[in-house]
Amino acid sequence: MIGQTIVFATLVLALALFVWGRWRYDVVALLALLVVTVTGIVRPEDAFLGFGHAAVVTVAAVLVASKALKNAGLIDAIAARMAVLGDHPLLQLAALTALVALVSGFMNNVGALAILMPVAVQIARDGNRPPGMFLMPLAAGSLLGGLVTVIGTPPNIIIATFRKDMVGEPFRMFDFAPVGLGLTAAGVAFIALLGWRLIPKRGSGASPDELFEIEAYTTELRIPPGSKLAGKTLQELETMTDADVVVVGLVRDDRKTLVPSNLTQLRAGDHLLVEAGSQDLKDFLGATGVELAGDKEIVGKDLGSAQVQLREAVVTGDSPVIDRTVRHLDLRRRYGMNLLAVARSGERVRDRLGEIRFQAGDVLLLQGTRGATQDAIAALRFLPLAERNLEFGRPSRIVLALGIFAVAVGLASTGVLQVQVAFTAAAVAMVVVGLLSLREAYESIDWPIIILLGAMIPVGEALESTGGARAVADQLLAVALNLPVPATLGMFLLVTMGLSNIVNNAAAAVLMAPIAFSLATGLGASPDPFLMAVAVGASCAFLTPIGHQSNTLVMGPGGYRFGDYWRMGLPLSLLVAALGVPLILRFWPA
Repeated sequence: MIGQTIVFATLVLALALFVWGRWRYDVVALLALLVVTVTGIVRPEDAFLGFGHAAVVTVAAVLVASKALKNAGLIDAIAARMAVLGDHPLLQLAALTALVALVSGFMNNVGALAILMPVAVQIARDGNRPPGMFLMPLAAGSLLGGLVTVIGTPPNIIIATFRKDMVGEPFRMFDFAPVGLGLTAAGVAFIALLGWRLIPKRGSGASPDELFEIEAYTTELRIPPGSKLAGKTLQELETMTDADVVVVGLVRDDRKTLVPSNLTQLRAGDHLLVEAGSQDLKDFLGATGVELAGDKEIVGKDLGSAQVQLREAVVTGDSPVIDRTVRHLDLRRRYGMNLLAVARSGERVRDRLGEIRFQAGDVLLLQGTRGATQDAIAALRFLPLAERNLEFGRPSRIVLALGIFAVAVGLASTGVLQVQVAFTAAAVAMVVVGLLSLREAYESIDWPIIILLGAMIPVGEALESTGGARAVADQLLAVALNLPVPATLGMFLLVTMGLSNIVNNAAAAVLMAPIAFSLATGLGASPDPFLMAVAVGASCAFLTPIGHQSNTLVMGPGGYRFGDYWRMGLPLSLLVAALGVPLILRFWPA
């Protein structure tokens, strides 16, 4: 009983911390693991066995294989064919949503979204339509597609391996397909015909200039004769004042240099292009003695050239910049790049740039050389938007990548190799044949998810071993005995779906799986439909931007607010529940 109390208290605290969001979910999961270990519920020698669990290995291997498919240019080549759809927004929307769902069945759904999101943004801008019309449907499609295969999403992998632990046989590669395909087809149809109409449409397909109002913040200054700045470097200039001013260009002898080096020495007569708010500009003028030039209107194209570009990028959920400020990052010195503006929920953030703490989903406007911005985007784990170079690859590389992946799918689906072995072999083969480097392989792994799974699996087992899962199931059983099985299954699916909207979907699956098994045992029913309900419910987090990283990624570029998601998400969730229960019971009878 004491063990149960400790486990329940730990889970309640963990759920509260997940919802609070101040600490990242992998840190919360590790804290939960440490609590159940220090209190003796999990033996110290077993505490970290979760990191070698089949589900954790499979997730890591699939992420590496997904990166190799991207490198080969397969998905970019498919995305490029979107041009044949012409300027028909409904057709474009349906095709994008169906495509991301198809891709998400075989690779990480966030990775699928990351590949197609820039395509959707560019399509929206070309048609002068709001990106929000396409992006929430795209995120929802990526979640739906993950329902189809065991590797489509971490909850499916978790449920498959949990079934093996409980009954000795896992769900195989396409065991999820009969239910998943039906729900995906219905979900995509709903989104394309009705769902997108429920999404608030804010703004239009604005270019970076329009979204960030570059000309309103960019000013040309002149260093007058006899100025004390002559001979000083740009770095020294920027330390002379606390004003939030970014030097984006320097004009000398009618020659313009964009993103000049910090070590550039200033001369009298130089013109500086700076980005600053009105008060910061006033403070900067007073501290440095420079003068307003004001002889030319500055527009966004003045900040780019053949070598220097303006790029938009989204802060991803695992970016190292989250909760840090631009002053901490020192982008100019480290990457030779400027941050010009930040947008959040479709609107430019008006705070001083140096004081903005980055959040997942923020859209950043970056200025730098092509190489500098690409290196920074990769190192800081940003997702580039629009102006994205499609990586078509060579046909031979695409065939090679597809061949290796297809062999892994075949071996796993026929039971010749277990899923974790088949896809680990595929990941190693893709590195060996040069589809991705060893460094890319390690960087492609979403380590916070790996830590979350490795830590939460022993916590979930503690819920089972202490009788906690049985206790929760008994409470549900008291209600379920008065209900038909379909109603009980629907109730359980909705509970899991609700939990997944406030905590990570993998954590929801880990926690609900043992309860599902205990509930099925108490009812004298097969555990399979209840485990399927957990897989579906944990994967369908449509109601909030925090339920899944796909939802978070589209929040900024789509101009969405927290309360926008339920407008399409609620009817889509109810549709999944209404169709999911009969589909589950049709193919997995109780």
